[in-house]
Amino acid sequence: MFIKNLILILITLFYINNTRAQDSLLTQELNEVIITATRTLRQLSSLPMPAQIISSKDIKSSNSLRLNDILNEQTGLITVPDFGGGEGIQVQGLDSQYTLILIDGVPLIGRSAGTLDITRIAVGNIKQIEIVKGASSSLYGSEALGGVINIITERPKNGFKGDVNYRIGSFNTTDFNNNINFKKNKLSIQTFFNHYRSNGYDLNTTDALNTVEPFSNYTLNSKFTYDFNEATHLLVAGKYFSQNQEYVASSSLAGESDVNEWNTHLKLRHRYSDKWSSYFEFYATRYKAKDFLNNLDGNRFSTSFFNQLLVRPETRATFTLNDNNSFIGGIGFNHETLNRTDFTESPEFNSPYVYLQYDGHITPKLNLIVGARLDSHNKYQSQFSPKVAARYELSDYLAIKGSVGYGFKAPDFRQLYFDFTNATVGYTVLGYNAVVTAIPKLNEQGQIANIIVPISEFNNELNPENSISINFGVDLNLPSGLKFSVNLFRNNIDDLIDTRVIANKTNGQNIFSYYNVNKVYTQGLEFNTSWKITQNLKISGGYQLLYAFDKNAIKAFENGEVYARLNSSSPSFRLKKEDYFGLYNRSRHMSNLKMFYSFEPLKMDTSLRGTYRSKYGLIDTNGNTFLDTYDNFVDGFVVIDFAINKTFLDNYQLGFGIDNLFDFKDSQNISNIAGRIIYGKLNIQF
Repeated sequence: MFIKNLILILITLFYINNTRAQDSLLTQELNEVIITATRTLRQLSSLPMPAQIISSKDIKSSNSLRLNDILNEQTGLITVPDFGGGEGIQVQGLDSQYTLILIDGVPLIGRSAGTLDITRIAVGNIKQIEIVKGASSSLYGSEALGGVINIITERPKNGFKGDVNYRIGSFNTTDFNNNINFKKNKLSIQTFFNHYRSNGYDLNTTDALNTVEPFSNYTLNSKFTYDFNEATHLLVAGKYFSQNQEYVASSSLAGESDVNEWNTHLKLRHRYSDKWSSYFEFYATRYKAKDFLNNLDGNRFSTSFFNQLLVRPETRATFTLNDNNSFIGGIGFNHETLNRTDFTESPEFNSPYVYLQYDGHITPKLNLIVGARLDSHNKYQSQFSPKVAARYELSDYLAIKGSVGYGFKAPDFRQLYFDFTNATVGYTVLGYNAVVTAIPKLNEQGQIANIIVPISEFNNELNPENSISINFGVDLNLPSGLKFSVNLFRNNIDDLIDTRVIANKTNGQNIFSYYNVNKVYTQGLEFNTSWKITQNLKISGGYQLLYAFDKNAIKAFENGEVYARLNSSSPSFRLKKEDYFGLYNRSRHMSNLKMFYSFEPLKMDTSLRGTYRSKYGLIDTNGNTFLDTYDNFVDGFVVIDFAINKTFLDNYQLGFGIDNLFDFKDSQNISNIAGRIIYGKLNIQF
């Protein structure tokens, strides 16, 4: 019914718009420009690797508040909640820990259990979001194994101007934005302030806990630029984020959680000639989180802390040989520390790196990109990350493209230095490097009943996870404004870091640690289409088909080693290879459909967006440790969002919208979809 009604709406709008703008398709638009894929300015339409841009116009039309709202509507991307209430992003079936998140080209830190919570990123000052899929370690090193998402914030514009935006909605959720911009001659200053708060929500009223507890956070961004002359430019930017949230663990334990993050970014750019340019960049950021729990009598039950620091200087040079050939290279150094509860020590990572890339048009129709990066490290073996990508134009409208790259993710601090014992249940988790000292201590204390994995196996290094990423696609751009793109992808991941039982405790619980064992792959197809029917009406849609498998699991099914039973009283039976569903929390099918329309006579714009996710499994429910077709699954679901905005007197805009129009929610399995959200907003420009 929704699809039928949507089609009727689109047809109606098409005819309304065409009666007054028959020649709008004759208007030529500037090609979208992307930086992230090559670290140089490139037209998105000519790029030889899978990438996309989300414009500020689409962000504003959808009335989105946080980064997760926007990314959830993109093909092949899905936000996945973690155990702490945050949301990470899954790309091409790869977990959130394998996607690098950048703001203006520099990385965010503060990953908890591998997840970087993207709900902390406001979108009120974003110029565009650039998404590059596939291994990108040849330019960005660790964490870019699956891809890169770069949030580009607005640059100052001439004159003094600004805007104020206020939105209020369900669950007493409010969002306040203020942008101020000043630019005159060589100097420019821009500031952005955001205050976001909510009473949280509860999807399950049968227990004492809320699904999301009440919270309030603040974001302050500032950007200063100075042009010494036409060749030399200085950028100084900074950001501060602070959040306070209620922390309730049970009916008898409650406290607070606080997060504070700051970063500073300095970039000095100089152009020596038409061929040579370079810049020096210095980036420093710190992420701190702490929480506590008190008993009902007010006495402290527990405290925890997380304090991460990253300092990174980098210098980069670009050489343009001619109109068809250019080189970019850089050298830098990462210094990273983390102080955290339940760590055996305060670790320090030092990692110098160097990279080089060639971008050339071998012929007028053939574009070739070849690059590589070398990362050294004081705690694991060096990594060499090559990548090659090519695009060939078969005609003015049709092109084929492909890329092959190596990606890696270094073991994180937690996987190396964790020393945690659950006070209630009694199990223990040890980082790989902590095993050698922790196991003898536990043995002396009489807590070890049996050692399963000899300590000698932990004398070597825990290897970085690594992958070979392959993408092959076809782009079709028709003169009518209709665009199609198809991309086939495969990611082969080796040395996947997993947990295993290394010892049994005398209390009946286990001791876990990390090791390299799993070999997994994700493969599938992505299809995207967009049609700018008129200057004011745009429709886009996408679909992803995904297969994500553990290679060891496939062998176990092929060898007839996996059994299941329909219920606890039924006999077990052997499963076949086709009964293996794949990795947890992966949907076989995902799709989206979006419509953006602006009606200029009434100064009104509207959007209607829908996303679909097919069934997926979260846990093994029949006891064979694998996800098979006889397990319980989370049912597939559809989420529909609607937004409409009306401008008055040029500088005032009122907005209204409904997110999750049909009030979908799943209290047992999906914690990041709160139900129907109704809101209104006011925007004032000056």
